[in-house]
Amino acid sequence: MASDSFSIALAQLNPVLGDFSGNVFRARTARDKANEAGADLILFSELYIAGYPPEDLVLKPAFQQAAMAAVEELAKDTADGGPAVLVGSPWRKDGVSYNAVALLDRGAVQALTFKNNLPNYGVFDEKRVFVPGPMPGPLNIRGIRIGVPICEDIWSADAAECLSETGAEMLLVPNGSPFDARKRDHRLNVTIARVVETGLPLVYLNQVGGQDELVFDGASFVLNADRHLALQLPDWEEALVVSRWSRGDPGWVCARGEVAEIQDQNQALYCAMVLGLKDYVNKNRFPGVVIGLSGGVDSALTAAVAVDALGHQRVRCVLMPSRYTSRESVEDAEQVAAMLNVTLDRIPIEPPIAAVGQVLDPLFAGLKSDITEENIQSRVRGLILMAISNKFGPMVVTTGNKSEMSVGYATLYGDMCGGYNVLKDLYKTQVFALSRWRNQRRPANCSGPIGPVMPDRVISKAPTAELRSNQKDEDSLPPYSVMDGILELLVEGEMGFDEVVARGFDAETVKRVEQLLYSSEYKRRQAAPGVKLSSRNFGRDRRYPITNAFRNAR
Repeated sequence: MASDSFSIALAQLNPVLGDFSGNVFRARTARDKANEAGADLILFSELYIAGYPPEDLVLKPAFQQAAMAAVEELAKDTADGGPAVLVGSPWRKDGVSYNAVALLDRGAVQALTFKNNLPNYGVFDEKRVFVPGPMPGPLNIRGIRIGVPICEDIWSADAAECLSETGAEMLLVPNGSPFDARKRDHRLNVTIARVVETGLPLVYLNQVGGQDELVFDGASFVLNADRHLALQLPDWEEALVVSRWSRGDPGWVCARGEVAEIQDQNQALYCAMVLGLKDYVNKNRFPGVVIGLSGGVDSALTAAVAVDALGHQRVRCVLMPSRYTSRESVEDAEQVAAMLNVTLDRIPIEPPIAAVGQVLDPLFAGLKSDITEENIQSRVRGLILMAISNKFGPMVVTTGNKSEMSVGYATLYGDMCGGYNVLKDLYKTQVFALSRWRNQRRPANCSGPIGPVMPDRVISKAPTAELRSNQKDEDSLPPYSVMDGILELLVEGEMGFDEVVARGFDAETVKRVEQLLYSSEYKRRQAAPGVKLSSRNFGRDRRYPITNAFRNAR
């Protein structure tokens, strides 16, 4: 007969995709700690053994076999009488592949449950690589009937309702839920709805860490059947917390434990960029990063994120002045480097620009200088940064923001050059806001200075690419305060021309921005990956054709 008390360890961990031995080692370490704390069961996140999302690797038979072998290896540990294990893994059965959770106990795989509701929108392509499992039933875990709906299974009512009707006493939900700025409240609302509908307590266990463009915020929690929050794990960091449960007349109740403070939006956005870059660099084994530091706000914020993620010793900055670089920009770049305590190399670009010009003079004879010469400057800078990367090993971090990526205000193989971009999903107005915010406070677990990271002048001065005399961004673009508002409606909102104009924007400006947005798709297709922060990032979320004659504004 089952006891009326039960302890469940929540393992909010940061797996490395494809590192089966490493993920098993981390799981063993967590289970050992859970055992010391008296846990009866430990829960890991969705597809933990493989890492999430594994994308088309799941189609590779050797990958499937390695995942299942890792689960079988971990299962042997449970012969010691310690905690049972619920762990996510790809699983191949009867010739098809499932997104599965395995119950490990008494030294073997005791049961499997498969994800029924496979997401196929936004960043998710699970129907491409998995087959939907049957509607789930509860697992008998040491005498307790526990429902294990997997991530998307709780975003509609069916799976939770089926589990409730078939006798589940609680719901444990392993997740691989990527961060975006609007999702957190939505997650809570969804889980509360499932609790209300089923009358069951619910554990929401999420992955933490960066995987390519996705970043997972953790922020796991426990809701009792009365909808009250019993536990809240921290966001942006690994955690192992043991929840204590007792069974009475109303069913299972989780004792109230620590409720960590969840960060506000600015801090969440900043921490997402820090963790995304940190894991991209470390998991891909780069020794550090190199950044072109111009004296502008984009490169200053990028450098601050890099130092907070990696420490100042692993960040190298390069100032590459031309004849158009102002004294003010040089001073600002030098001051940013000093405030962040990073190495700053100064490499003037006039000599290589002159050499390129000399080579092209016979071909360009009689033609006026134009954007061609401006782009040569940008591409010379990209060449220098890539040469430093090749020679010394650090990855180039590019510094373009979402506003520039939207309208093509960037140079292919120039300022777009790089291996990763932390600002890729951040509009220019957000860049200003986060720069002001970071100057006022430093989040926990960051390695940069506690005080300001850039001079106020870097934030307040008019943005400029400095590729010609007296150039300002707003010579070529609408004011960012206007353009970003239009872009958010066109990109995140997918609104039509008339809808955007009805929000109070000038029709000709909307038409111009829409034209730039559509015609710049070929550039975005070649852009570096970057941290997903919004509900519609360029790349995984928003997949538009390059060849596209459609225009809503005529």
